[in-house]
Amino acid sequence: MNIENDINNPNNYKFHIFYYNPKDKRIIVPKQDRFRGWTLNFGSKYAYIIVIGIALAAFIYQLIK
Repeated sequence: MNIENDINNPNNYKFHIFYYNPKDKRIIVPKQDRFRGWTLNFGSKYAYIIVIGIALAAFIYQLIK
C-alpha cells in the first residue's frame, strides 16, 4: 500500500472532504494539500470515537459553565 497514492486518490474521499479508507490503519492523516494540516480517517472506528468525545466534552463544558 502506497500512502501517497492513498492520500491523493479522490476515491478515498467522501464528498471531497472526508478521508475514508478502511485499509489505511492510520487514524490521523495529512490532507491532500499538506499545508492545510491533518484530518481524520473516517474508515477507522476510532475517528468516530474521537469526534463523539470532542462533542461530548464541548456539551459537558457548556453544562458546567
